[in-house]
Amino acid sequence: MKSVDKEFLEILSRYQGIIHKVNLVYFKSAEDRKDNFQEVIYQLWKSFPSLKDRSKIGSWMYAIAINVSISVIRKENNHVFTELIPDIGHTDEIDKMEQDMDFRELLEAIQRLNNIDKSIMLLYLEGHSYEQIAEITGINSLNVGVRINRAKKQLKIILENK
Repeated sequence: MKSVDKEFLEILSRYQGIIHKVNLVYFKSAEDRKDNFQEVIYQLWKSFPSLKDRSKIGSWMYAIAINVSISVIRKENNHVFTELIPDIGHTDEIDKMEQDMDFRELLEAIQRLNNIDKSIMLLYLEGHSYEQIAEITGINSLNVGVRINRAKKQLKIILENK
């Protein structure tokens, strides 16, 4: 196995949780998440040779996973969410989060946001700084702050009306 192949597989093994989290926010059905996971891996593999800054692997993976997810949703104009609550089971961490009712309610609320705000809130909840979110999403950091505040208000309304 070439060293590049081995390096890619090691990175994928270490950081695949990022893809699962993005899929969890964008896709409700397990089948859609699996399909998107494969598409994200394919796009990561294609762009891996051009990755210059290995210290920003997480940001690189988030950016590709988010962009691929949004592209898939746009391609499928008739994309229908088939499950109310996701049935993921890919990692222990995600399994535990899914079981938490507050998490499930928050996830359902986030899924009702527009695609950009979904991405921003996912990254925000992961603890990324405004600058990191701006780098990943291509939105300036001031706009990131504004969108986070608006999304928080929208989420609060959604959760209060449950």
